[in-house]
Amino acid sequence: MGRALADASAEARAVFAEADRVLGEPLSALCFDGPEDRLTLTENTQPAILTVSVAAARALASRGVRPDFVAGHSLGEYSANVVAGTFSFADAVQIVRRRGRYMQEAVPVGEGAMAAVLGAEAAIVARACEEAANGQVVSPANLNAPGQIVIAGAAAAVARAGERARALGARRVVPLPVSAPFHCALMQPAEDRLAPVLRALGASDPRVPVVANVDAEPKTCAAEAIEALVRQVSAPVRWEDVVRRLASAGVRAYVEVGPGAVLTGLVRKIDRAARITSFETLDDLPAVEALVREAA
Repeated sequence: MGRALADASAEARAVFAEADRVLGEPLSALCFDGPEDRLTLTENTQPAILTVSVAAARALASRGVRPDFVAGHSLGEYSANVVAGTFSFADAVQIVRRRGRYMQEAVPVGEGAMAAVLGAEAAIVARACEEAANGQVVSPANLNAPGQIVIAGAAAAVARAGERARALGARRVVPLPVSAPFHCALMQPAEDRLAPVLRALGASDPRVPVVANVDAEPKTCAAEAIEALVRQVSAPVRWEDVVRRLASAGVRAYVEVGPGAVLTGLVRKIDRAARITSFETLDDLPAVEALVREAA
């Protein structure tokens, strides 16, 4: 992950080197070579994805591609804030390592779960969670796109809610291979631990608006951007609302920056008029430059 980008871009290499230096260990080697079982530990995955995403954004910026708005899904909101200048990459990579550790430690392995509910409206999914809770935590965690909602909570409650959602008309329920139930009330201990660390950061007002997961509103001052990240830990990711808010502000062209292209598919489902491409290596640069020219 990220090797081709680092090989081709001096700006990207500098980001990987900074991550290694700040963390005091070779995160770059873990990204490039694994082993996968270490890379998929949440406390390693989060800084790794952040590093690759910021490296890609710096490579784009060095070629004159800069955003008018930024947004990120869950962890991606940290990359968005780094790009916007809310806080430094060095601070971010240390924070997200803690974030991953705190989220993992909030719920013992095996006690929490997440599942994707496909083909059901948000109100139906919320109803299924309420009716299946039986005193346990289960709730919508990622409102990703029409007909694609992830639920999270206690493992047994998530299983019950999935069954209830199917009974209420959901097309399919897919258990997700995650290490913790993110973005639900079970993450409150992680939020409580992370909040003082975030609030102690040296932060600046973002150079461009950061549309936050928690309320789909653009954050233009440092304090608001930080509080959105605090609340995000145990609150649902309202990605569909984020994209609709961007569209209402006149955004028609999107570039997904970093590993993978999951958000590209989600944006297309949410806003049929959107033009979108992804950028992971310099091979993707011509498509990005064409999109930017069209949008100008």
